[in-house]
Amino acid sequence: MVAACETGTTIILVDGARAKYAESPVEWTGVRVMSRVREHLESHGVPFEPIAHRQTYTSIAEARALGIDASEVLKTVAVQVTGGHALMVVPATCRLDLHLVQAAVGDRHARLATEAELQREFPDVELGALPPLALLLGGPLYVDPEVLQHEMVVFAAGSQTESVKLRTADLFRFQQEQATTAPLTRQADEDDKEWLP
Repeated sequence: MVAACETGTTIILVDGARAKYAESPVEWTGVRVMSRVREHLESHGVPFEPIAHRQTYTSIAEARALGIDASEVLKTVAVQVTGGHALMVVPATCRLDLHLVQAAVGDRHARLATEAELQREFPDVELGALPPLALLLGGPLYVDPEVLQHEMVVFAAGSQTESVKLRTADLFRFQQEQATTAPLTRQADEDDKEWLP
């Protein structure tokens, strides 16, 4: 990673990819979010590695940009439940099963949050970049058991150009009261219309 200054803007190169960050948080919301994620992890004594990368819109693309196995990248999906939202955490290679999600949260009306709901509830977080941090974002956290099979994981840190790498055990150690482990995914069937990305 190389950092350089260019007319008031910090440029960071990661594996040849050029990522541009505005100095003013007003210009780019992701800067504020990454700062909040860093402060949150540091305040709980969680060692982590911040990683800048080219802009990505999905967790699979994030894995490609970082050159790592997609199963080690976490995808956090907000689900609307009675009284608010819940966060579902699954490997990037998996898809949510709506029936399993509804069983896990105990709400047969649970559904994916819309873009408008995401922007209202998480105004500082870029779409597709929810971090799996219940204490920071509020609401309960549900973790698919497959996530816990990996020693290290990477997740979007509220920005489409910033990720965080850390030990899986460290991520869930300080969130154990908010996190519930429950099956949230199943094997894909091409004809199954119940799948959620």
